[in-house]
Amino acid sequence: MTVDRLRTLLPVIVQNANGTPVELHSHCTTGLAPLVYLEALKLGVQRLHTAIPPLANGSSQPSVFNVAANARLMGYSSRIDETMLRSISERLTAIAKQEKLPIGAPLEYDYAQYVHQVPGGVISNLKHNLAELRIQHRLDEVLEESVQVRKDLGYPIMITPHSQFVVTQAAINVAMGERYKHVTDELILFALGVYGEDSGYPWMDQNLKDRLLGMPRAKELKELAARGKRDIPLKEIQEKLGGPGVSDEEFLLRYIMKGEQEIEAMRAAGPPRQYFNTAMPLLTLIQELGKHRQVRYIQVQRGSDSLLIQNQSLG
Repeated sequence: MTVDRLRTLLPVIVQNANGTPVELHSHCTTGLAPLVYLEALKLGVQRLHTAIPPLANGSSQPSVFNVAANARLMGYSSRIDETMLRSISERLTAIAKQEKLPIGAPLEYDYAQYVHQVPGGVISNLKHNLAELRIQHRLDEVLEESVQVRKDLGYPIMITPHSQFVVTQAAINVAMGERYKHVTDELILFALGVYGEDSGYPWMDQNLKDRLLGMPRAKELKELAARGKRDIPLKEIQEKLGGPGVSDEEFLLRYIMKGEQEIEAMRAAGPPRQYFNTAMPLLTLIQELGKHRQVRYIQVQRGSDSLLIQNQSLG
């Protein structure tokens, strides 16, 4: 989204909303989202989707602090609790640094986004997946290949799930060194038109469509898709995922994860890791000093209150 395009689209949307509040959600991938948000305020939008640093910027939403500060300078007010949000931001930033995770930062304007149109969230996942395959350096090749894949599929709109289909196939093409040597089931289902009006376009490359539909796997997927069209009673799903004794929360977790394997792995990993930051300075100090064998005791005094901790391992 650009500022110029917003000026033409948003007034029409607000007018046709007939009083229904309009919210704006945009990502910083092109570098323009903070400017787009400020223009949206001028055009009557009162709800903007933001993120808390260090999870803001980059391919995420604009920083809530940046948007709020700029909005105030333009004469607008907000109902956010910045004091509370600052403490959350500090904690998240401390965790990110401890885990050596990337810190969200503003991006420069990138016209390539308007060429490949891959959403920021998909690019983030793509980077992670390519890193696992040790080909992260080929990111630009995959994005360039996604342009061709999207063209071959008839230019589907680049939102979930189509953006994932396009990028996954583009990554496979690049990794294999040959276009469509191996294809995903989703691409075959796309050619079958399983995803409704948004798939199997008449203007999809017909040679590719014939090739996909001529695969033995296409017949299997077509039969599975036909069987999957029936409405499955909730009771049947519950019986598959643990029976009536399973709580609603557990049932939804199993349904989302499509089974129990991932859930069992998650629970086998043990409790979540604890993180210490400036909110617990005394505890952090004691724990860090306790790592040094030459420290025999720690004494902390505040007014008339005194605390003495001895290192028993030193005798």
